[in-house]
Amino acid sequence: MDHLVVPDHLVEPDALVPGPLVPGPLVPGPLVPNPDRELLRLAALHEYHVLDAPADDELEAVVRVAASVAAVPTATLNLIDENRQCQLTTVGFEGGDSARTDSMCAVRFEAGDFMYTPDASKDPYYRANPWVTGVLADVRLYGSAPLVTPDGYALGSLCVFHNEPGTLDDFQIARLKDLAAVILALFERRRQARLNRELALIAEARQRWTDTLLETIDVAVVAADQSGRLTVFNRAAREWHGIDADPTLEPQDFSDRYQLYATDGVTLLPPTQIPLLRALRDGTVENAEMIIKRPAAGPVHVTVSGRALISGDGTPMGAVVAMTDVTTDRAQQRAIEAARRELAAANEDLRRSNADLTNFAGAVSHDLVSPLSAVHAHLELLEETATADTQRWVAACQRAVTRMRDLIGSLLQYAQAGSAPVHRVPADLGDIVDQVLADLQALVEESSATVEAPKPLPVVACDPILARQLLQNLIANSIKYRHPDRPAHVTVTATRSPEAWQIAVTDNGVGIPPAQRDRVFEMFTRLDDAPAGGHGIGLSSCLRIVDRHGGTIRVEENPTGGTRVLFTLPD
Repeated sequence: MDHLVVPDHLVEPDALVPGPLVPGPLVPGPLVPNPDRELLRLAALHEYHVLDAPADDELEAVVRVAASVAAVPTATLNLIDENRQCQLTTVGFEGGDSARTDSMCAVRFEAGDFMYTPDASKDPYYRANPWVTGVLADVRLYGSAPLVTPDGYALGSLCVFHNEPGTLDDFQIARLKDLAAVILALFERRRQARLNRELALIAEARQRWTDTLLETIDVAVVAADQSGRLTVFNRAAREWHGIDADPTLEPQDFSDRYQLYATDGVTLLPPTQIPLLRALRDGTVENAEMIIKRPAAGPVHVTVSGRALISGDGTPMGAVVAMTDVTTDRAQQRAIEAARRELAAANEDLRRSNADLTNFAGAVSHDLVSPLSAVHAHLELLEETATADTQRWVAACQRAVTRMRDLIGSLLQYAQAGSAPVHRVPADLGDIVDQVLADLQALVEESSATVEAPKPLPVVACDPILARQLLQNLIANSIKYRHPDRPAHVTVTATRSPEAWQIAVTDNGVGIPPAQRDRVFEMFTRLDDAPAGGHGIGLSSCLRIVDRHGGTIRVEENPTGGTRVLFTLPD
């Protein structure tokens, strides 16, 4: 046989196309690979990671067997990449890399069939090849079994050759094909081993990351398999329970071993109420609470949430729960509840006290004012018959009676300002000022005072009765503490802020020294240099009224002389 053995079948049309024609005698050329398919072939080759890697003993043994089967002194395992032929291992000569264009294997290897010629020097496909002409070798007998992947991509070939012509029978060709399949199997095994190593490294890294996460977080994580045996027990779980997990422990013994109690801290949890077993049984558990009693530390109050573990194919795998320490939160809640109960009791006591104070103030007012009225009436009768000397005494007594009656009225007003219910309704502040001026008409006329509101006053949310008392006290104070050198002038204005109305009562009186502006709201406080009498109760009543409306009150200096009192009424 002195010519190329033609394959039984040709390669698919989209895989290979004929090489270019050249002038002169027709010389067969290599099949030119389809570019897209070539990219896929190269990807398959590089996926095995065998290029430039040392051949192991198994590959070397296969190549030796191939040479023995073909009864030739030389054989090689060739891999073809983009530009070269890589001889991975050889028998009978020292292998190496050569250009792909010089490769005998690369001429027809992608056809996927065994190539064989008894004498390459007479074969039109190979006679000009440098491996035949003596440039690289003097190949004569040549056989090549392609290494074809299960997807049909040829990676290279298992080649046997001799520098003398010869033949290969069908048995030898069949065994060489078998050996090529063995090489592919070894490649695949090496690839799988590499992938398994990579997957193992990835799995190990993920496991390290998971273990580090579980050991770092301050949330206790506990998991069990489908039988309820513990499989995960992280650092926080170990610290809270004071012991390690026992994977052999029966689930019904969990509460006793790990000291799991109901929130009363007394009742040991029955197995049906253990959150991990509930998640395993019911599929989920949300915000269950229990107490873990630690042997060497205080109990831990935890909330527990979790769910059953189900694999991608629906197979039950167990359950996992996460426990959060809420010991401090629950202690604060208990303290808040206790404080709330105490506050409610104190408010009830205060309500009774205010009611008692109001009743007492009313009773005292009635019981004191009535005798004072009688005394005042008798003093008037006595004044009609008194001598000039005794009239001075009678006048002094009348003034004392008037002061006492005013003091009782102020005390009653103060008590009512702090205890009367606040009924906030929309009220016209201008109408309230008009009512106040009607009540103070005598005082205004007597002092030749003027009271005005430069702009219409707004409708505000307030208790009209208390607001009237508040403005009456402030306007009356402004008139009483007027400057001796000028008539009293009082202005009432209102400005809007995002959350409240601010009302200002401004006068041109004697003013209040800065050091005393805070203390004027204290009970029974009277300024030492005050030119008019008073009991020091009026501004204290104003403070109580503003406080009960949720507002603030303060005293400022009037830039043109006098005092400005500002208070707020929140919406």
